[in-house]
Amino acid sequence: MTQTVRSDDSPTQLLAPVRVIEPVSEPGPPAPGPLHAAPALDPHPGGLSSLDARSISAWFGDHNVLDRVSLTMPGGVVTSLIGPSGCGKSTFLRILNRMHELVPSASLAGEVLLDGQDIYDPAWRLTDARRQIGMVFQKPNPFPAMSIYDNVVAGLRLTGRRVAQAEKDWLVETSLTKAGLWTEVRNRLAAPGGGLSGGQQQRLCIARSLAVRPRVLLMDEPCSALDPTSTRVIEDTMLELASEVTIVIVTHNMQQAARVSQQCAFFLAEAGTPGVIVEHGDTSAMFTSPQDPRTEAYVQGRFG
Repeated sequence: MTQTVRSDDSPTQLLAPVRVIEPVSEPGPPAPGPLHAAPALDPHPGGLSSLDARSISAWFGDHNVLDRVSLTMPGGVVTSLIGPSGCGKSTFLRILNRMHELVPSASLAGEVLLDGQDIYDPAWRLTDARRQIGMVFQKPNPFPAMSIYDNVVAGLRLTGRRVAQAEKDWLVETSLTKAGLWTEVRNRLAAPGGGLSGGQQQRLCIARSLAVRPRVLLMDEPCSALDPTSTRVIEDTMLELASEVTIVIVTHNMQQAARVSQQCAFFLAEAGTPGVIVEHGDTSAMFTSPQDPRTEAYVQGRFG
């Protein structure tokens, strides 16, 4: 286990502003059909994927919000990002699947490598990055008038993936099963997604992300708006998914970070300075024997 305190004082180089992406139009929903046996699908080659952020700095206009943040997020591990509000955790998470560039004033420096490939390389299309690295947001955002079935498969069209009806049916069932929702909705797949409870809607969003078979799943405070029972179901889902997809979660809940993650990174922005990673490493060690007094103060609730 390795824990580090950031100490790199080399100058940061500002890269050219990132591209602004035009909104993607929403396609019409397909008609649901009967469920069928699973078609033959190849797993992701080479096993679980790793995500490596190298010297990430980020700006909104002239405001520097992250300074030379580096973190490796290995496959088969849930990585939690903790820290007080305003320290850059969510900005960092959005950089990991190119959502940062949707802000017109946003710019960044550094690299994000998915299995060694820089997702900001011009050869990577935005849809490729989003398909490989999925995102679940703080507030559940299903398409409210779209059926449960069509919500799950919506990402297929948005990423330009064409599949046969049998595969689509199988993806709906398996994605909802992995998200812990199948037994609750299997008899009402044609019902609107907006009619589900908050916890069910969040699991529907997880299923929608899983349907495009991402290599990495990012989760930005996915339980902050949920009741304790729904939170527990989402946490159990994360632990089950960790054997199939690399997970990175932002959370303000220290108990949640301890329950679901094996690796933890503590972000902090002090006295108007940009956010940095103060310390990262094994979650258990971070909570019981942190190397930096600021980490100890935060995990013990003395600030933040």
